Amino acid sequence: MTSATFEITKSATFDAAHYFAEGPEHRPYSNLHGHSFRVEATVRGPTQEPVGWVADLADVDAALKRVAGELDHRLLNERPGLERPTLEHLCLYFAERLKGEFPGLSRIVVSRPTIGESCSLSL
Repeated sequence: MTSATFEITKSATFDAAHYFAEGPEHRPYSNLHGHSFRVEATVRGPTQEPVGWVADLADVDAALKRVAGELDHRLLNERPGLERPTLEHLCLYFAERLKGEFPGLSRIVVSRPTIGESCSLSL
């Protein structure tokens, strides 16, 4: 039998403010404003013994919530690496902080569900 590859995903939410200093002045996002964000982390790989899972979902959940907690109710522009807090930079922020714990990290998705926007980073 061949080895199957699986993907497991956990999500977390956080609320944060930001602004885009480089954005066009006539756009509202150049002003300080906030969003509710959702982030998903996907870990890909074969099952690991002795339990038979890709990774412990409780560990993925705790790590994802820890990183989301760094940003919750904060001004994103003040975080190193998020001086330009685009969805793309948020994906990179989460990937950099989770990759060491989860070598099989394969995707990060950051979204603003209330306005229908999202960004996906494939690793």
